[in-house]
Amino acid sequence: MKPGIRKKMPGISGIIGLSVITGILLLYFIKLGRPGWLMWTNLVLTVYFSLVVCLLWRAFRLQLKESPYSYNTIFYFGFALFILSLAGTYVYITIHSFRNPQSFREAQTIFTLLHSAKNYMLLTAPFLLLFAGSLFVSNIMLIRHEGFRFVNVLGIILSFLLIAGQALIDYLDYRAAVYGQQSLGENLLINLLAAFYLYFECMIIGSAVADIIAAKGNAEKDRDFLIVLGCALKKDGTPTPLLKGRLNLALQFRNAQMQKNGKEAFFVVSGGQGVDEIQSEAAAMQTYLLEQGISPGRILTESRSVNTLENMQFSKEIIDAVRKDAKVAFFTTNYHVFRAGLKAEQTGLDAVGMGAPTKWYFWPNAAVREYVGLLTEHRRKQAIILFAVAAVYTALTVLAYA
Repeated sequence: MKPGIRKKMPGISGIIGLSVITGILLLYFIKLGRPGWLMWTNLVLTVYFSLVVCLLWRAFRLQLKESPYSYNTIFYFGFALFILSLAGTYVYITIHSFRNPQSFREAQTIFTLLHSAKNYMLLTAPFLLLFAGSLFVSNIMLIRHEGFRFVNVLGIILSFLLIAGQALIDYLDYRAAVYGQQSLGENLLINLLAAFYLYFECMIIGSAVADIIAAKGNAEKDRDFLIVLGCALKKDGTPTPLLKGRLNLALQFRNAQMQKNGKEAFFVVSGGQGVDEIQSEAAAMQTYLLEQGISPGRILTESRSVNTLENMQFSKEIIDAVRKDAKVAFFTTNYHVFRAGLKAEQTGLDAVGMGAPTKWYFWPNAAVREYVGLLTEHRRKQAIILFAVAAVYTALTVLAYA
């Protein structure tokens, strides 16, 4: 992949074309109105959802091959699982409708689509309960070790929202079963809540997979520059265990590369000075590397950055001034590799990320912070996809109620 050049959404054009063809076929069967048209409609939907799963999976693989640091990977994987559940449901419905066509009604096809979000919630409920419980436990341990701060309770908040969302929709469905038929507004409310829950569930699953894949990245032992991303220092201005983990991983990589082919790389230590820090993070990292025997001429410092985007932007400027088209690796903590890779691509820096391990109770809450950051940084894309999901379930609700 060339720096700064990325395909927007590989595979989406195929899904759009397939959707148009499927829509035309469905309209043809409905207009034809002959006996058995409903069975063929179910068959068309089965084939459609199966092909969409294949296209999403292919797009996911292509995106990983092009670059693992893309918001697209979250979308592809998260929604591929949901569409897979729909494909499985329609395989069952199609077999049932062909075997016993008299017992199958048109409304069943509509309601299967309409209830797909709620059905997926039920299907994935065990996973979400386990995920929410793990978040809660890890956050309690984090608070015990690191102290009470708002950022240290984000996992608890998310776990509560996951369970509360599931409980609310289940309660509304139960209330409908007890008190009888609901109004259009009540139906719409339940289905939109389920659609929103479905959307964020798909994004959570996709984000978790993207984080894990990125964290397992490993650069070839031919790098020219090794960027080490900074983080908060101790009160005495020395690196924290978190920052030492990043530095030690970069040192291990440098030593392995030297042993393999004798190629020496430059370190680029990147991090400015926080308001509560006595020196810049870059200066603290430079001192640490010097203590480990790295030559001063092999350490380049970048001490202006205040966030990950600036880490990558200013480090790229330093690298480009020394050598164009350099081979670069960056080092951070495992939960941060994916988002850091996104920032690198935004600046046109072609780099492979590697993640240093962290304590088990720290990763889940940190991953939640990264997830929230991804959501807020891609508001426009989020809004478009969420609006499309809401529009589909609104149309299905109106159709079913009519």
